[in-house]
Amino acid sequence: MMDFFSQKNRILLKELIKTDFKLRYQGSVIGYLWSILKPLLLFTIMYIVFIRFLRIGGDVPHFAVALLLANVIWSFFSEATSMGMVSIVSRGDLLRKLNFSKHIIVISAVAGAMINFSINLVVVLIFAILNGVQLTWSALWIVPLFIELFLMAAGLAFILATLFVRFRDLSQIWEVFMQAGMYATPIIYPISFIAEKNPIAAKIVMMNPIAQIIQDMRYFLIDPANTTIWQMVNNKLIVLFPYLLPIIVFVVGYVVFNKNAKKFAEIL
Repeated sequence: MMDFFSQKNRILLKELIKTDFKLRYQGSVIGYLWSILKPLLLFTIMYIVFIRFLRIGGDVPHFAVALLLANVIWSFFSEATSMGMVSIVSRGDLLRKLNFSKHIIVISAVAGAMINFSINLVVVLIFAILNGVQLTWSALWIVPLFIELFLMAAGLAFILATLFVRFRDLSQIWEVFMQAGMYATPIIYPISFIAEKNPIAAKIVMMNPIAQIIQDMRYFLIDPANTTIWQMVNNKLIVLFPYLLPIIVFVVGYVVFNKNAKKFAEIL
């Protein structure tokens, strides 16, 4: 673990992040602007379909901002896990030539997604202010919430990257899983939409750390009308579950990855 923080690995991590970010938009006409335009275009489609036509979230203040925020969070999670999954295989030539901590490759993929998230979060804040959202000091809670999100994404990326070295079909399976996960997470609808029909189902949905993070960020950044898990569940041990799960996933992912890292170069 200490080797991960060595100067050589820190320099390599920095260079990998810079290279990945440059290559991602190489040959594109508008280049880096796609990091902002892509989530905005997806948000526009969701806004027209689910808010304007289906009238979902009409009882939640500033739901358009809540929708954009959730879309940005999910985009980060999707990008971080998907890119992290294929990162080891795509860097096979580097693994065979250099001796370094293999964790750097996965973390660089997640960090690249983090750069896009940071840019998009600024867009969310501007959009929130233009829509009359009153930002308070409670908005700073998004920092520890993002750390929780980062741990969850990085932990899953470690596990997926380890499995993908042997099972290349995993990318197709994960794509379907992420599509299903998006609809099972309160992104295009508020959690109150489920709670009104089935309170137990709503509590089960909130056991998902991504759902918990989205609702907590909506609560602290946009409006307290966004229901959180600690408002829905009285049992404190159950409430802690989605907050502790990302830490568990990260530790398990790191251990699994570390156990198999030495074999990567041979398999690839």
